[in-house]
Amino acid sequence: MRHPPETEPRGAPDYGASAEGGQVGRDGRLASGAGGRDDAPMSESFTLRRATAADAAAARALTREAYAKWVRLVGREPLPMSADFEAAIRDRRLDLLCEGETVVALIETIAEGAALLIENVAVSPARQGAGLGRRLIAHAERLAAEGGCSEIRLYTNALFAENLALYRRLGYAVVREEPFLGGRIVHMRKRVAPV
Repeated sequence: MRHPPETEPRGAPDYGASAEGGQVGRDGRLASGAGGRDDAPMSESFTLRRATAADAAAARALTREAYAKWVRLVGREPLPMSADFEAAIRDRRLDLLCEGETVVALIETIAEGAALLIENVAVSPARQGAGLGRRLIAHAERLAAEGGCSEIRLYTNALFAENLALYRRLGYAVVREEPFLGGRIVHMRKRVAPV
């Protein structure tokens, strides 16, 4: 059984991610990205793109920085801090939100039949509160809908109260709680309409 890491979205209201990476016009429609890359402007200064093997170190560094604030609260490093980003990029979907060439946020998703699982959301502490976490969650919801999924799932540490509150505001409902590594994990889901 794969154990769930604590997901870590942050940010204030602000949607605007594309689905499937490509360029997004003012009308919100997707066009193909240049050079075979999954690039999607999220605003004038942000680009959303699919991670490549060359991005593993940057994804790891960002995640360690983003989750550091939770170490004292949970009494250990949250699991995403030691995740295998090479495997995540190879075996799953890892999307990066970049400001210029700098990775400022990421989201990892896993297709699970009729559901899309958000495995990890991390936002640079310097960019928290700017709505980037919400943008990435909106992106995952679009991926789920476009992939024909009927729901999107996530889980988080029960101690991450601000995350739980954010997820509830975004329409996620608690499905169950379970013990995990001396704490509790809260599983949540949101129905999506396939397109």
